[in-house]
Amino acid sequence: MKGLVIGGLGIFHVFLAQFAIGGGALMTYFEWLSGKGKLPSARRFTDGYFKVLVLVSFVVGALTGVGMWFTSIQTSPRTIGLMVDTFHWVWATEWTFFALEVIAGYCFYRYGKDLDSRSRLFLLGLYTTASWFSLFWINGILSWQLTPGAWLEGGDLWAGFFNPTFWPSLFFRTVAAMAIAALVAALVLSVSPTLEQDEKKELLHRAAHLLAPMALMPLLGAWYLFAMPKDSRSWVLGGSPAMSMFFGVGAGASLLVGLYAIVGLLWRRLNVNGATASLLVALGFAASAGGEFVREGARKPFTVRETLYSNAMTPAEIVTLREEGSVTRDPYPLRDDQVFPNDQVRLGAKVYRFQCSVCHTMGGVNGIVHLAGTWTGEQTRLNVAKLQHTKPFMPPFAGTPEELEALVRYIEWEAAERPSPFEVTNDAATLAQIKRWLDEAGTAPGYTTRPASVKK
Repeated sequence: MKGLVIGGLGIFHVFLAQFAIGGGALMTYFEWLSGKGKLPSARRFTDGYFKVLVLVSFVVGALTGVGMWFTSIQTSPRTIGLMVDTFHWVWATEWTFFALEVIAGYCFYRYGKDLDSRSRLFLLGLYTTASWFSLFWINGILSWQLTPGAWLEGGDLWAGFFNPTFWPSLFFRTVAAMAIAALVAALVLSVSPTLEQDEKKELLHRAAHLLAPMALMPLLGAWYLFAMPKDSRSWVLGGSPAMSMFFGVGAGASLLVGLYAIVGLLWRRLNVNGATASLLVALGFAASAGGEFVREGARKPFTVRETLYSNAMTPAEIVTLREEGSVTRDPYPLRDDQVFPNDQVRLGAKVYRFQCSVCHTMGGVNGIVHLAGTWTGEQTRLNVAKLQHTKPFMPPFAGTPEELEALVRYIEWEAAERPSPFEVTNDAATLAQIKRWLDEAGTAPGYTTRPASVKK
């Protein structure tokens, strides 16, 4: 499933990126403490911690960043194209900050040990500022996908950039970045061979200061949640079991980390061993993963709200494809074309590839055969014809009755373990019923309308 690849890679990349941002803030804070003579051991810790930051965030983060671009272009090139076309100068600005972040970081890595405290603080402050502004610009683009705001009316760039979820998302990510950096610091301290136990304990208490803003997370999360469109909020609060589950995982993991930080690390000044620190980092990753899954999923059925559906079709194109057919002009052959028993199943496979494959497999993760496994043939036809009402986070079916029937037969052929021969069904009455269901469903998203058959 293409969407699973980019989703998994994206979660990992975002975690590393937030670690890079928070790590800069932590090291700048520690370098300031060292320069003021308040924490002499901070300089030694900063040098060691920065090596971890470089190896993990700079190297692995850069690789996953390239991987994100590669998988995005393969999975949803039209979405990426729209984002670049709309925000190309914003993205160019972000790149300059990213370049400054990397230059400052490598300068500190290469020359930091030979510099005085003031010069070290300048480099770390430069790194931290650049990394946060990189987040600032990227956050505007990503939050625009969910809440384009007034951009929908006239295409104004800044109306889209400073959209309704821009500020809550930015503040939430900033707090998360600081928390992740502090958790990684606890892990680094627990395995450090150069620091005494008393030094580790004092450094850990100072690092825990970056966990204190987690007390604001419930407010920031609520602000972000209620800035979402009503339908998107409904997926999170029960409309989609998967999104509700991941929302619970993210909130629960954040709560556990926050409680341990405030009660254990800040109030009681507990020490942390390697096992506990590893568990805290794992919880931090779970919280980040849950939040990213919800952010991505809440856009459904769009990749850019009201503009581009998750299968890369525009709302206007759905209307046209209902009349012309979704794969009428598809020039690409099917892989292993000879295995299909007839032209109808072959047509269904093309429809699946064009409309469904970005989010679904046939028999694996999120497999259509499993999802439709308990439906009768008539139920499958009805549910697909009224897809946006069957599952409101799905886009409307885009295609003719013949294509829908072919898709149903393809699903049935896969469910029957690919028998040969396989009957062709082109009953006029069945196609006429499918046409009526498609007309009743309409072409608008499911959350905006009710199907004609149930309207009062």
